[in-house]
Amino acid sequence: MGLCQICFHLSATPICEICANPNREKNLICVVADSRDVIALEKTREYTGLYHVLGGIISPLEGIGPEQLNIQSLVNRVGKENITEVIIAISPSIEGDTTTLYLGQLLKPLTKVTRIAFGLPMGGDLEYADEITLARALEGRREL
Repeated sequence: MGLCQICFHLSATPICEICANPNREKNLICVVADSRDVIALEKTREYTGLYHVLGGIISPLEGIGPEQLNIQSLVNRVGKENITEVIIAISPSIEGDTTTLYLGQLLKPLTKVTRIAFGLPMGGDLEYADEITLARALEGRREL
């Protein structure tokens, strides 16, 4: 088991099933902290775009800065591909909000940036939210 070369989601092949699927919306990227979040969002069957897995969130206390995450590859993807919207789906917490604001500043000059709505409890993790809550959070996203 490795990581997809495009989105960094867990994959048994160099390109994951989601990135390889021709029916996905190629101009829409949902940014998540880790692969468990991709799985949680896929369960909703509401989202049909692509993903980008950061591999964590910015956490200075744990020594995790932007350089340790898959952020530069995201900026490169958005700059090279015809991405019309980046949806940030990171759990609300101090570190999650910091990561979201950082990504928003980097990506706003390149494309529309939205964040999922706060149907999730503060400090809660996406992987533990039920499908209906996640679906409503995706539907109620707003521009940063």
